[in-house]
Amino acid sequence: MKFLIVGLGNIGAKYESTRHNIGFKALDFVAEQASAFFIEERYGKISSFKYKGKNIFLLKPNTFMNLSGSAVRYWLTKLKIDIKNLLVITDDLNLEVGNLRMKKNGSDGGHNGLKNIQQSLSTNQYPRLRIGVGNSFPKGKQIDYVLGEWTEEEYFFLNQKMKTINEMVLSFCFAGIENTMNTFNNK
Repeated sequence: MKFLIVGLGNIGAKYESTRHNIGFKALDFVAEQASAFFIEERYGKISSFKYKGKNIFLLKPNTFMNLSGSAVRYWLTKLKIDIKNLLVITDDLNLEVGNLRMKKNGSDGGHNGLKNIQQSLSTNQYPRLRIGVGNSFPKGKQIDYVLGEWTEEEYFFLNQKMKTINEMVLSFCFAGIENTMNTFNNK
């Protein structure tokens, strides 16, 4: 069985430490734990490893956040992976910093990366792992906030959550989304 785990972010050094790139940061950690390495391929950087008999592919699209759908659609098709075995990891302004929530499906919640994936796949029926980045920004400054760098305190707190994010990704692939949500959501 194959799984595609997609971390959302923007390419380039200037975005590397921003809140919007938490999906990339999460995948870097998952790959490191599995001793897997990313290689540049069509539509992004891809890595793969095996876990308990499952083939897990990690994708960091190079299409920029708001055009992630074409990369997701391409790799799902190329690898012949069912949409139920897709997990998109993204930032979420509606969750406090470091809060983690896995969902089976849902709206894009105003997130342009998720909106583009939904348009490309013609459905919002795909799993996602939302990582809270908080919403401490003045009205009208949302873009500056998500493209802003983490504070030292946020960065430290988030680094402590990486182990749990890795466990959630592996659980999604091995135990399924229901078990993963029951084990990790709201904990």
